[in-house]
Amino acid sequence: MKFENLSAIEIAQKIKNKEFSCKSLVEYYLGRIEKFKDKNAILEVFEDAIEKAEEIDKKVKNNEELPTLCGVPIIIKDNILYKGKIASCGSKFMKNFVAQYNSTVMQKLLDSGVVVLARANMDEFAMGGSCENSAFGPCKNAFDDKRVSGGSSGGSAVAVALDMCAFALGSDTGGSIRQPSAFNGLVGIKPTYGRVSRYGLVAYASSFDQISPITKTVEDNALILSIISGKDSKDETALQDKVPNYLQEIKGNIKGLRVGVLKETNQLIGKTDYKSKYQNIENWFKEKDASVQEFSVPYFDLCLPIYYTLTAAEACSNLGRFDGVKYTTRSQNAEDLDSLYLHSRTEGFGKEVQRRIMLGNFVLSSGFYDAYYMKAMKVRKALQNQFKDIFKKCDILILPTAFGEAFEIGSKSDNPVEMYVEDMFTTLANIIGNPAMSVPCGKGKNNLPLGLQIIADNLNESTLYNVARYFEKNFKEGK
Repeated sequence: MKFENLSAIEIAQKIKNKEFSCKSLVEYYLGRIEKFKDKNAILEVFEDAIEKAEEIDKKVKNNEELPTLCGVPIIIKDNILYKGKIASCGSKFMKNFVAQYNSTVMQKLLDSGVVVLARANMDEFAMGGSCENSAFGPCKNAFDDKRVSGGSSGGSAVAVALDMCAFALGSDTGGSIRQPSAFNGLVGIKPTYGRVSRYGLVAYASSFDQISPITKTVEDNALILSIISGKDSKDETALQDKVPNYLQEIKGNIKGLRVGVLKETNQLIGKTDYKSKYQNIENWFKEKDASVQEFSVPYFDLCLPIYYTLTAAEACSNLGRFDGVKYTTRSQNAEDLDSLYLHSRTEGFGKEVQRRIMLGNFVLSSGFYDAYYMKAMKVRKALQNQFKDIFKKCDILILPTAFGEAFEIGSKSDNPVEMYVEDMFTTLANIIGNPAMSVPCGKGKNNLPLGLQIIADNLNESTLYNVARYFEKNFKEGK
């Protein structure tokens, strides 16, 4: 039996039909993990994966009723809690932390029958856009060892791209799912803020973070988001709205679709080698009986300073709990309580995390709170209002996921500002809270994947999936 590049939907159906055993499938994926271990996408393989697969095979043999994703092998990002397993957040500060409970998302997936194979590498505490900030070494791009995987969910993306699992979970705070999905030729979504519970996700910036899937296909993504979404009494920010069956809401056409493009993003991409690529995509939508209208957002150039001001402030607060006292690695150089905090945090946190903590302390300090934090909050609200008006006039916005293909490892790591600019196109959706998805749109000049980003109005993930599936099925590069 050939297991190569099966979708999650195909796997679940074939296991139910007894076309192959879950154990043989898991062994195939474990072999792929071993084959590509030099990519450094995986931090730990879970020893009980085979045992879990054998339990599923017994249920299939006994003709028991099987849940939706029964037997589908997955990999999870290292900041999502899975009871009894380490969740290190890509940090040596948390290298021995064992989760005491399941995140809500993890519990929903376990109830749906998945087999969890491993935990994936990531930028430390999800702070990074290249997966070079991991305390356990950088993760390499699926198609080029000299290039980054994207971040912060780089390990999750590479694992899916190299067929180490059926799909993977990541988290997206400012593009951490969409950018690595683009760099590795995959489908990744950041849902409406609150659509998916954050309970059991180690927080980076609580008003931005969302858990979601990275998949090979749009249909897989739609099915999985339907399963993991919904209200949660353990997370007050989780929305109460009914969750549609996104898979069933894919209509198969986009006739009459109102497509918006942003003047500001077109100007930015016009300075790169990919202007014609995205112009061709706009023309393709017109050829498919969709209308295309350009909008201008005067505050768009403030997205990066808003994002890095607010997320640093929230990270500063969230990471205050990591002090070397409770569950993080304690410094051996401490002489008293003050030095315990100082040495533990200095030794435990990497440079990028320290940089963002210091920035957060600065913008929250009494002399600068109004000048930076409050001003960023006001502009965030203004942007949210602007896009409410824009989505009255269009159904989706299209823009690049990133400036181009994956960049070379080490090429930006010494220049934080240059690295932050890589988030230019993705931070918008997290700032306004809207759902956004990256779908593959061909190859760049180095024959590496590129991504198209699609943004919809709040709670309109169904629109995203319909458009993305149509694009996935019908868009042909150069035509």
